Amino acid sequence: MGTGAFEQLFSELEDPRQSAKVAHLFTDILFLVVCASIAGAKGWEDIEDFGDLHFDWFREKGLFKNGLPVHDTIARVISRVDSEQFQRCFIGWMQSVADLSDGQLIAIDGKRLCGSYNREDRQSAIHMVNAFAAENNVVLGQIKTQSKSNEITAIPALLNLLDIKGCLISIDAMGCQTTIAEKIIESGGDYLLALKGNQKELHDAVRNELVGAINQEVICLEKHHGRGEARAYDVMDAAS
Repeated sequence: MGTGAFEQLFSELEDPRQSAKVAHLFTDILFLVVCASIAGAKGWEDIEDFGDLHFDWFREKGLFKNGLPVHDTIARVISRVDSEQFQRCFIGWMQSVADLSDGQLIAIDGKRLCGSYNREDRQSAIHMVNAFAAENNVVLGQIKTQSKSNEITAIPALLNLLDIKGCLISIDAMGCQTTIAEKIIESGGDYLLALKGNQKELHDAVRNELVGAINQEVICLEKHHGRGEARAYDVMDAAS
């Protein structure tokens, strides 16, 4: 993992400290936090421990010439970073690392974070909309929403942060919206959107259009969670 691309992509982040009081480079601290978080660090002390354990590796890359910062310093610096700016930089870096190829599948999905629901406040559950590169097995980016219904507005916002040119974007029925499909096409991608009966008029129109036009069927047998599943895929030419 090289630091050159990281420093370049994170260069737009503003260092919140006074330059006269800086002992550790801003990008060094950011790189440590990202590496430690990817490795499973859960808090500031974990990040410091990760840095101690891999200090020689960081020094080989020319980082932390004045030694490793303590966890209080790491927390103080990172807590003052603009979260939206950091998100844009991180997504750009992940895309450069993932090296997406034409036709690669990016699955966009919304999930509720485990443990985020408070019984005393039914609105407190946190939902995240993630973009997952299937071939690389990495999350390219994510956006937090306050409820599942907000996914419709969060999906275009997430797409704005991604370079999806040449990629196939799959989204569940929540994302089956004209504006989302148009956004994907405008960005140079293709879409695979699920459609369910809750959009009755569109669902019926598609079913009627499919009758007699299907020219290929594939049946897939799978076993998940101790039960058998049979999935039938009917395919028709888009020009039909």
